Amino acid sequence: MLKLNVENRDKTQKNFALRKAGKMPAVFYGKKEKSTPITISKSEFKKVWKEAGESSVIDLVGKDIEAEALIYDIDRDPVTDEPRHADFYVFEKGKKIEIAVPLEFIGIAPAVKDMGGTLVKVLHELEIEALPKDLPHNIRVDISSLLNFDSQILAKDIKLPQGVVLVTKLEEVVASVYETKEEVEEAAPVDLASIEVQKKGKEAKEGEGAEAEDGVKEEGKK
Repeated sequence: MLKLNVENRDKTQKNFALRKAGKMPAVFYGKKEKSTPITISKSEFKKVWKEAGESSVIDLVGKDIEAEALIYDIDRDPVTDEPRHADFYVFEKGKKIEIAVPLEFIGIAPAVKDMGGTLVKVLHELEIEALPKDLPHNIRVDISSLLNFDSQILAKDIKLPQGVVLVTKLEEVVASVYETKEEVEEAAPVDLASIEVQKKGKEAKEGEGAEAEDGVKEEGKK
């Protein structure tokens, strides 16, 4: 289990002063655990966060503090995207918890490689239930079963680790392959104005011919 050293935080401490010292304000709480403000090392937190994500159990250890928790929420700087505050949720020991675990897509889909399709990842995480000790960091999805454009991977098709129960609906589509179709070139539009002009020109010539013919007949009569 990952461990994170924590210190009790005096509410009078200013957040900007903590951050300037390389520390970060945080808090932990739970269903049967009161909200407790703490201070953690920012660099240490980033290492644990990278490894644990938000679905692995972290052991919070400090003076008069020892709790097993999950990273529940992280506040990030809107400019630098650096973490600046963290919430930890302390769960009840021996009780199962529901959580969304990220999906990791592995393998090669024949419908993509051999048929030129496009992989569509419909879901990026899966809702599961498990004891804290059984929670996986992520869940792998093998896309090699996507053989053609009719193939789909449903939530019920994913193999879950022992002790993990699926909460997401069984028939929920996780991944599929989209058939990429070539665009058909459209024919150049017909210039109707040009046709109309030519037609009028033809009528004019026909009219002129008729007038000439009438003139010949009149001369014959004379």
